[in-house]
Amino acid sequence: MFMFFDWTVVLLIPAVILAMFAQAKVSGNLKKFSKAPMMGKMNGAAVAAKILEDHGIRDVTIERLSEKQAWGDHYDPKAKAIRLSPHVYDTNSISAVAVAAHEVGHAIQHNEGYTPLVVRSGMFPAVRISSGAAFPLLFAGLILGMMGFIAPQFASLLINIGIILFTVVVLFQIVTLPVEFNASRRAMEILESGRYFNNDAEARGAKKVLSAAAMTYVAAAAMAVTQLIRFLIIASQNR
Repeated sequence: MFMFFDWTVVLLIPAVILAMFAQAKVSGNLKKFSKAPMMGKMNGAAVAAKILEDHGIRDVTIERLSEKQAWGDHYDPKAKAIRLSPHVYDTNSISAVAVAAHEVGHAIQHNEGYTPLVVRSGMFPAVRISSGAAFPLLFAGLILGMMGFIAPQFASLLINIGIILFTVVVLFQIVTLPVEFNASRRAMEILESGRYFNNDAEARGAKKVLSAAAMTYVAAAAMAVTQLIRFLIIASQNR
């Protein structure tokens, strides 16, 4: 039974729909509120710097990503650097301020030794290996086993190792959820208590941006869990 052409594909449909909805939601909110400048004149970089200063964090740098760099806004715990895309770093839009505050939230987590972030950071090296090796091993075990190129026992071994490696990826996605939710909660609390918002409309807009972004992580976790369930079913049928 070929991996991507069997009944278990239907298990992915709800997760795919959720992922599409989440992506549309985050894209729509980012686009909408990136065109809505806040009454305050501080851009994303200035907001990030101010929050870091207020929390006594002086060993974290704020870097501007170039247009050519593929990755987006993020906090690098190893380099202790908040890296912001140009439209976040340079502008004072609601989206820019919300995203910048969110990334500072991760820096604060790191400074405080927030457990889920520590766990996620510790898992990252293993996840890089697991994510790259899981699918090739699963493919090899299923396809080569079905075609009779390798012994059934060896095919099952490859499949089981692939599933174990993919489980590491799933756990990483699950651990990511509290990290991202907590960073967004911190961001909103800081922005509100620090009087960065000039009116309720700005606060509501920032909350929509952060909530939409959080939904993408929920969708990614749902997709990973569903995919793992699918692999387990396929492995059981293969046996």
